[in-house]
Amino acid sequence: MATRPWVTPEEVKAYTEIEVVQKRTDARLAVDIARAEQYVIKQTNNKFAGDDPIPQAVKTAVILLAEAYANNAVESSKKVKSETFDDYSYTASDSTLISISGLDLASLLDEFTIAAPKNGVIMRMRKL
Repeated sequence: MATRPWVTPEEVKAYTEIEVVQKRTDARLAVDIARAEQYVIKQTNNKFAGDDPIPQAVKTAVILLAEAYANNAVESSKKVKSETFDDYSYTASDSTLISISGLDLASLLDEFTIAAPKNGVIMRMRKL
């Protein structure tokens, strides 16, 4: 397997424009990066074994995911503001969570996805 981590906290901080991610400690960003790498490995069914360097598209996906995980961790810990007046109440939150499905990682990772065998068999058919 290619040496992990594939991305450093400095690369995530250099890419992001989100202030809370830039202020996050390297230790916490390392955890976010590890989570992002596991997500990529699971989604692609590819452990990126061998001595080949990690492709740039995979590194980009890990950076995007680590940024999202870091932002979401900070934003989800913020308190929700709420007020109540007699019989009326409202709740407001300033959090801006990043949707993982909205990152469009498929375009970056499709090329590296390996088909997982079902019950130990991969069947390929082609037209004669």
